[in-house]
Amino acid sequence: MRYSIFSVVDHYPDRPRTVGAFYRQILDEIALAERLGFDCYFLAEHHFHEYGVVPSPPVLLAAAAARTSRIRLGTAVAVLPFHEPLRLAEECAMLDQLSGGRVALGVGSGYLAHEFAGFGIAPPEKRERFDEALTVLERALSGERFSHHGRYFRYQDVRLNVQPVQRPLPLWVGILNSEAAYHVGRAGRNLMMVPYAQFDNLDQLGDVVAAYRRGRAEGGRDPDGGDVAVTLHTYVAEDDATARAGAIEPLANYVESRLFARRRTLEELDGNGLVLFGGGRTVAERIAAAVRAGMTHLMLLANFGAMAAEQVERSLTRFMAEVPARVAALLHGPAIATTHGER
Repeated sequence: MRYSIFSVVDHYPDRPRTVGAFYRQILDEIALAERLGFDCYFLAEHHFHEYGVVPSPPVLLAAAAARTSRIRLGTAVAVLPFHEPLRLAEECAMLDQLSGGRVALGVGSGYLAHEFAGFGIAPPEKRERFDEALTVLERALSGERFSHHGRYFRYQDVRLNVQPVQRPLPLWVGILNSEAAYHVGRAGRNLMMVPYAQFDNLDQLGDVVAAYRRGRAEGGRDPDGGDVAVTLHTYVAEDDATARAGAIEPLANYVESRLFARRRTLEELDGNGLVLFGGGRTVAERIAAAVRAGMTHLMLLANFGAMAAEQVERSLTRFMAEVPARVAALLHGPAIATTHGER
């Protein structure tokens, strides 16, 4: 199991925290995540709305690279239909050099209507734009000299003058359904998903992972290979009741601000296994269940809904102190006795 952090960087203009202050908070949080031992910190890309206030993750991640030395720095996701892919490849290569080979590249096709409208792109074009941009991006990052003559992009005899440290650069594709998971698996790429936006309950995770594994097998690849990264809202406290009390207002803020996925209460999300709110034991049990369903990489969405920086820090610190060892024991060692509503 790998443990990383993901942030939408959801901003609330009616709150006293400015965008600049939020950026500084995120940079502090990335440094904390490194000290705690998290694998990667992923940032979402969003445009034209406070839904998320990082339109260019590589810019903020470059600042994070200067403050860290080990943690990987990721996009989740770079929305390829909005990018000129050769320029994005250059930015990723520069970031990989600045960070000493720590870039993790998540890519996706986008899903918010106002973003497509803002860039003047027709949503029906997104799949074709995504596929072509990804082809260019991967060829450019491979270091080869190439030409490309497609519908949206044309390049003749080009090669990046700055090459990434990593060959290949690790890449994940964000998906919203089982059909997409199958195609990602068939192509041999890593998978990334957000159950809050996709599922009625976490039991559906197994169906998506099965489609991904089937795609890998039918593509002639190891069906058990690849990374399945899953994002879950996470808040860990000394017991379940304290965690729910601490998470309820930030979750309500987050749900109210979302432009995609239906709005659901804490009770519904928690009851359907779509959040990780609780004491260390309860959270570990839920993670172990997701691992059994096929998750190989947890991305904690731990900073949401204008949650105070101190609250996020306490939750992340407690998570790493208590949860991974419990998950490992539940999956591989003697079962840990559990009680409902941990105290």
